[in-house]
Parts: sequence; structure tokens; C-alpha cells
Amino acid sequence: QVQLMESGGESVQPGGSLRLSCVVSGGKMDYRVISWFRQAPGKEREGVACIANYDGSTYYVDSVKGRFTISIDTRESTVWLQMNRLKPEDTATYYCASYSLFGGRCDFDGPFGSWGQGTQVTVSS
Repeated sequence: QVQLMESGGESVQPGGSLRLSCVVSGGKMDYRVISWFRQAPGKEREGVACIANYDGSTYYVDSVKGRFTISIDTRESTVWLQMNRLKPEDTATYYCASYSLFGGRCDFDGPFGSWGQGTQVTVSS
């Protein structure tokens, strides 16, 4: 059974940076697609960034393009989300989610069957 564990969430000031990590255990990384989602109080969950280990392709929601970078370390089975120039509207609980499928590509509506417990990011002055 695949398990995901996020960490790295903190309280930061606007303009600051954070790096979130998601450790994947119990499953192979070969065809794994991993996405970061976030959910703020009173709002729907939204996809933020995605990476497909199959071909290294990435995808970002428009609101984070140029500020967030997703990357993967296959040896460590870890996915990173580098978040720069943080804004108050980035405040949310961030979750990583994953599925494995031959040829799987980034799609926030994909069959993400494994989810982490979430890590809180608060951007406030």
C-alpha cells in the first residue's frame, strides 16, 4: 500500500519561500504521477503542481506559474515543491497525491488513490 508523507509547512511572511516535501513509500516510482493539491478554509481543493516521473513532464496551475517548482528525487522517493514569492492567497493545507500508471501524464483529475495527511502553509504579515 502506497503511503505519502508531507512536511515542510510553516508560517511565513509574504514574499518568503518554503520547500515542501512528499515522501512516497510502499510503491515503485517508475510510472508514478505525483501532484500537489491545496485547500483553504471554505474553498474547494485545487491542483497546484504535478510531475509525471515517466517523462519528467510538469504542470502548474496558472496562479503559481513562475513562483512554484515541482521536482522529484527518484532515489529518495521524494517529491519537492519549492514555493517562492509566497502570497497570502497561497495560505492553505497542502496535500500530495499519487497514482501509478504506465504512460501516466499530469492531470489534476487523474485517479489519485493515495493521499498524504497534509501540511499547513500560512502566509501572513
